[in-house]
This record gives sequence, structure tokens and C-alpha cells, in this order.
Amino acid sequence: MRFIKYSVFSVLLLIVSVTGYILATRYDPTQPYFSSESYWFAKTADIKEVKRVVTPRLSSELAKSEMSLKEPVFLRIFKEEAVLEIWKEQGEHYQLFKTYGICSYSGKLGPKMKEGDKQAPEGFYQVSRNQLNPNSVNHLAFNLGFPNAYDKSRNRTGSFLMVHGNCLSAGCYAMTDGHMEEIYLLVEHALKNGQRFVPTHIFPFRMTQANMAKHANSQWLSFWQNLKEGHDRFELTRIPPEISVSDQSYEFH
Repeated sequence: MRFIKYSVFSVLLLIVSVTGYILATRYDPTQPYFSSESYWFAKTADIKEVKRVVTPRLSSELAKSEMSLKEPVFLRIFKEEAVLEIWKEQGEHYQLFKTYGICSYSGKLGPKMKEGDKQAPEGFYQVSRNQLNPNSVNHLAFNLGFPNAYDKSRNRTGSFLMVHGNCLSAGCYAMTDGHMEEIYLLVEHALKNGQRFVPTHIFPFRMTQANMAKHANSQWLSFWQNLKEGHDRFELTRIPPEISVSDQSYEFH
């Protein structure tokens, strides 16, 4: 009898310990862990089924704007407004195709500084074919390419910073599964049809003068002023600028 009691106690202790570890390492009260699209219910997409179901609908929607899946795409993310924009190349310029709400991102306004800070990055990134992950447990994903040359010049660290589904973030930009299926297919088709990489520009907020004034006392003001240069270049030309890094600053060409 004593052995049975000891065994039951040991099992209960193990369950409590494992549960405590999970909660301590994964629980974040700001995230929708217990929704149908959460960490606990994470799942890998059936990419063949996604393509079968979503591609015809997406193609039809693009056709209404005289677009197709083949043209190059350009992505913009605005953190404070929690939106992701998809732009498609139309002739010599880009045209906005669709705006998606970001389901979840972690951290606050400002750049990612180091591995484990659960901060979603800001800056100018590129997505190539080898950064696509159709087998992600977070229902499709692509790696943003953090750290880029700018981040490295400032000794910023981090890895596996993604745009993905599953509506849960620990430093990534998480979408609903349905939105991620469309975004993933738009990016994948553009890359498979010859686009070398998809520019992905991430801003703390819409870079208006009013918003800049609102955040004028932020420690990140000079960084955001640099980002605004790239933002304004696209707003003026509707062509994603070529970007380089010099003296720990972005330069636009």
C-alpha cells in the first residue's frame, strides 16, 4: 500500500513539475493560448490541400485587379497598426493588392536587440526561396532573414524570426492560418516565377509626421528617422528602394 501511495505521489509530482515548466517557459498572458489557433493547438499545414483550395480563389481575386500570381510582390508591416500589406508589381510601379490584420506580435515598439527578448524586429529584410517553410508547425512560415547587415553591424542577435500562422508570437509576426495561406502562396509564386527575393519592410507605425511627433521622445527616434527615409522613398516612387548599410545606418538608392 505504501508503494502504491508513493507511486501515485511520484506521478502527480511529475505532472505538476512538467505543467509548471511549460507554463514558466511558454505561458504569456498577452497571447491567445487557449483559442483554436494557439501554441497548444499548433499544426503543420497540408500544403497540397492549401494550394488546391486557396490558389483558385486567390487567382480570381487577383484577376479582378488585373493581377496574377506571377508578378513580383513587396511586403510592408506596420507594428502599431498590426497590419501586413501585400503589394504587386504593375508595370513600372507597385500597387497595393491586400492588407491583412496581424493576429499577434510580441514585444513593443522598437527593434529586436538580442536572442530571447521576444521582440518582433523592425527594419528592411529580404525573403528568398530557401527561407520558405511549408512544414512549419505554425501553419506555414517564412524567415525574415534577421539579423540583416544592419543588425549585425550593431551586434544584434536573434534567429528564426518569422511571419507565420497559428496566431501566436514569441518574436515573430503571427497571422491567422487563413491569412497566412494566402500570404505564403503569394510570396511562393512570386519567387518561383523569377523574383530573386521579396523585400519586406517593417516599421513601428505608419511613418506620418504626426506619428513621428507623437513618438519624438522615444529612445528609437533616430533609428525610426532612418527607417522613414526608406518608407518615404517608396511612398514617392512606388518602387521598393535598393538598400545598403554604411556606418551602421541604412542607405537608399
